[in-house]
Amino acid sequence: METSLSGCTEKTKAWIKSTVIGLNLCPFARSPFQNDRIKYVPIAGCDAESVLLHLQHELDCLSTQSSDDLETSVLILADGWQHFDEYLDLIELANQLLVDQGLEGVIQIASFHPWYQFADLERDDVRNYTNRSPYPLIHLLREASVSQAVDSHPDVDSIPEKNQAMLLDLGINHFTK
Repeated sequence: METSLSGCTEKTKAWIKSTVIGLNLCPFARSPFQNDRIKYVPIAGCDAESVLLHLQHELDCLSTQSSDDLETSVLILADGWQHFDEYLDLIELANQLLVDQGLEGVIQIASFHPWYQFADLERDDVRNYTNRSPYPLIHLLREASVSQAVDSHPDVDSIPEKNQAMLLDLGINHFTK
């Protein structure tokens, strides 16, 4: 695992640029990325309490800052959380924190992990790469921004299927070389 927190941030930014935006996996990512409205929060601690404290701080930031200044936050779990099942347990705690803070319906969590696996796919299925990232990530999104983006897209329901078809065409070697 890379020990430099700035290195983790740079690697995550490069992944967003090359994979998320470059492959157009998320048609809504380009604007906040290009306009520098994504906050990257590398976290060195690998215990749940530390991560949840950082998460609480980012929830406060998103709740108090304008989306013109801060659209979204990405928590980068630089140490630990490599076991996908443990990471999913952490995501469950993070979602519970949203509920406890009264932010359900205001902020949503998107999860990305180096070993992300959809329940209906095999571990080595290339389609898992729609959610595979260089580090375990907790991506905080404003629901209002998501709704606005969805409303402006001509066919948002087709995005997952188009992404999966594209990844099948690219093949696993595209991601493992």
